[in-house]
Parts: sequence; C-alpha cells; structure tokens
Amino acid sequence: MWTESGGITGVGYEGKTIEQLVADLTALEVTTLVDVRLNAISRKKGFSKRALAEALDAAGITYQHRPELGNARDNRAGFSEEWRTDVGRAARDTYTDSLTRPDAATAIDELADLAITDKVALLCFEASELHCHRREALAAIRIRMDELVGA
Repeated sequence: MWTESGGITGVGYEGKTIEQLVADLTALEVTTLVDVRLNAISRKKGFSKRALAEALDAAGITYQHRPELGNARDNRAGFSEEWRTDVGRAARDTYTDSLTRPDAATAIDELADLAITDKVALLCFEASELHCHRREALAAIRIRMDELVGA
C-alpha cells in the first residue's frame, strides 16, 4: 500500500462517523483524501463536501473532489451485483471505459504523480471495494504510477 514516500489506498465511509474516518486516515498517515463521488453530497452528517473538507483540514489532510472519476448514476446498480455476474462485469467495464475520457485520464495522471510522493486515499461511500467504482480507479492509478516510476 505505502512506499517510503507515498502510495494510494481506498476508503469507504459506510458505517463510520466523520470522527472515525478522520482518525483512520490519520492513523494511516494519509496526506490527501480524494473524493471520487460524482456528487460530493451525503445525508450522513459530516460527509458532504464542505463539512468533510473542514474536518480533514483540521486534521492536516488535504481534500480534493474529483467528480471526473465518479460513477454515473445509471451505472451504480451493477456495482451492488456480485462482480462475477454479467451485470457486475458490465458495470465495471462501463466505468473502466469512462476512465479513458480526457478529464478522467488527466485526473488519473495527476493522482498517480501525487501518490508517488504523498499518501493518498480515494474516498467513496461503500465499505467494500468489491462494491465500489474506486477499485477500478485505484487500479488505473496504480498502473499509471508503475509507468511513471518505470516499474
């Protein structure tokens, strides 16, 4: 997950309070949290964009919202499916294809570059990455990181 200088991981806030999330990020020594929700709003207290950014800032963690890495509303249901089903695979393929859009590709490049030197966490709601698009975003960023460091 981490190198001496940086790295990238994923986190979900499902079942957590904002205090628990910040404590977890602090324990992991995360320096930047990247919100990959299409819309950074939540009915859960503390997890909408402004409140989340304020809580992170108080803990010394930088906040970025990257909606270009969000998952389209009409593609979300497939992520609740078992990933080995046709529906689950189709949803993941659709999302992975969306990562080739210029704005998403730029975000992947920028986050890969950042994660070489900083400890970065991608945030979405789902506790399990098996049910979240951030798994595919993380994979794309890690591939780009390997390309950048010549691995």
